[in-house]
Amino acid sequence: MSDTPIRPLMLGSSSRYRRELLSRLRLPFEVADPGVDETPLADETPAALASRLALAKARAVARRHPAHVVIGSDQVADLDGQALGKPLTHERAVQQLRRMSGRTVVFQTALAVVCEESGFQASDLAAVRVVFRTLQNAEIEHYLQAEQPYDCAGSAKSEGLGIALLERIDNDDPSALVGLPLIRTCRLIRAAGVPVLGR
Repeated sequence: MSDTPIRPLMLGSSSRYRRELLSRLRLPFEVADPGVDETPLADETPAALASRLALAKARAVARRHPAHVVIGSDQVADLDGQALGKPLTHERAVQQLRRMSGRTVVFQTALAVVCEESGFQASDLAAVRVVFRTLQNAEIEHYLQAEQPYDCAGSAKSEGLGIALLERIDNDDPSALVGLPLIRTCRLIRAAGVPVLGR
């Protein structure tokens, strides 16, 4: 085992879902709000938006904590090339779920890892294809009242009751749909010098 000190880990996110996911790795980490403007650029694809924001979040926090290995992530629901973000209100959540009913939506979950001091920077993108059932209005209302997923991209909280909205999920990184692709996260933080097992 190398004598090189292990760099501290930091999650650059205000998301409780990402915090809970990263906790699964049983690594000590700190959390910082990146404070990044998430407004899409003109003609920006959902995948490009998610990737840009993930890197911007990691860089913003890394500038304030240069010795840390910083994780940034962002998720955008992609419906035929149109970005669906967090609905924030019941009315917008109803609209999103009606639009996604019976359709295939790609949840673009981007990841970036940055360490300012070492000069490390890497990023990745997990695209999760989700096929929604044909949803009745009463089902949408029941789901939203029960789950209130207004802080979730596309209004679909798959780790909860939202799984009942779905027909199929196709992905290679099971936690990506919840908001942080842990297989990719492990790969990138290992590359940045943070061992996941056998610290």
